[in-house]
Amino acid sequence: MTPLRLPVDLIKSPWQESFLDLVSVAQHDLLLVSPFVKLQATDLILSNLQRRGVDRAIRLAMITNLRPESLLNGSTDVEALSSLGKSLPRFELVHLPSLHAKVYVADDRLAVVTSANLTRPGIAGNLEYGASFSDASVVREIRRDLQGYAQLGARVDTDEIEVMLRETAELKQAFLRAERSIQAGARRAFREKLEAAHVRLLRQRAKGKTTHAILSDTILFLLARGPLRTTELHPLIQQMHPDICDDSIERVIGGVHFGKRWKHYVRTAQQFLKRTGRISYDGERWHLTPDG
Repeated sequence: MTPLRLPVDLIKSPWQESFLDLVSVAQHDLLLVSPFVKLQATDLILSNLQRRGVDRAIRLAMITNLRPESLLNGSTDVEALSSLGKSLPRFELVHLPSLHAKVYVADDRLAVVTSANLTRPGIAGNLEYGASFSDASVVREIRRDLQGYAQLGARVDTDEIEVMLRETAELKQAFLRAERSIQAGARRAFREKLEAAHVRLLRQRAKGKTTHAILSDTILFLLARGPLRTTELHPLIQQMHPDICDDSIERVIGGVHFGKRWKHYVRTAQQFLKRTGRISYDGERWHLTPDG
């Protein structure tokens, strides 16, 4: 556990003013981490950046969970991501399936760790709670930690966001038809459409990174927190990568293996990291080495 340095301020609801203060502080880098993202909240951010004239220069990075069910049920608006991608030349989007953190960071000047999603209720309606950090060294550490999270996810480009926007609209229509119909064909068409959306998202996960690389990075990430047995590593890895570690299926997409044989690939990654001197094994637990 990292000992915290003052100053630390408590963030209590309603906290919209504090959120906008954080956005207003950002001059170069704004990092937004939230499982759910809605258009009303991103519109607040865009209007602030445009009003200050920094929208063309600022790097806005977002880490979120783009599972099709969240897009379908409206927990996340693809329109919000599309709007950011079209309006901000330096917008970056990362899909991270196991994301639950809600953290917002402005340059190295201010960071808020909170219970609030990037939605209008999260910012202005719900009873949320959090803490704000303004010590530059703490803010930098929070940013580094979240960039480590991002390394475990998949970069999604703006063209893919537009494809997701169209697919989500089609999914919603297929879902409504299935709900209104008792015909098995309509329900089957919906399930096929949903499966296609899942596969498209898996392709993003597979782009530019092998199963081996993803699992190796994850093992190093977990062991950085302390030694672990293999039996302790497995559930942690599965929680972080439920798509790759799905016990019910086996797929190969873009050379990346998703599914049943994931423990075999974890073992291969462990042996590779051990052989290259990045981790060690004491007969009971795996340890990160200085080179790791």
